[in-house]
Amino acid sequence: MNRNKLIFLIFGIVFLAIMLWIGYDMSTKTTFPGSKPNLKERIEKE
Repeated sequence: MNRNKLIFLIFGIVFLAIMLWIGYDMSTKTTFPGSKPNLKERIEKE
């Protein structure tokens, strides 16, 4: 494997790791909308 391919592979792995970390971080700070209970305010509007 030549030097350019190795550098590209390293940057690709680092980029994927950062994107996975950001996705995990966002998913732990938010909740799935379907998992929320029905709020009184939401029921009254309908």
